[in-house]
Amino acid sequence: MIRFVLNVLWLIFGGGLVLAVGYGVAALVCFALVVTIPFGVAALRLAGYSLWPFGRTVVPKPGAGVASGLANILWVVLAGWWLALSHLVAGVVLCLTIIGIPFGVANIKLVPAAFWPLGREVVDAP
Repeated sequence: MIRFVLNVLWLIFGGGLVLAVGYGVAALVCFALVVTIPFGVAALRLAGYSLWPFGRTVVPKPGAGVASGLANILWVVLAGWWLALSHLVAGVVLCLTIIGIPFGVANIKLVPAAFWPLGREVVDAP
């Protein structure tokens, strides 16, 4: 129940809806450029995770191979570093207030997923 309440508050006050729309637009752009479809899939995964982060976590995908690692390097160069940095800065700023601490933690949880998204999957937390 607490996860549901935190997710609803995240949608309203934490910027979850804005993040999800941003990642969704990035996914549409990646799908339009056929070569970048794997990045579009990763962006959609990030959109879903940023929309409802509490009670979920990112784990390595067992079948991910060398291609996802190489694609992640390209992702880091083009988008990953500034996405991760923006989540980190937002997380630190939100953690400066007592009320914003859960939202700051959620933003910090998004850092590894935004930095290195390919070869990972979002699962329900135990």
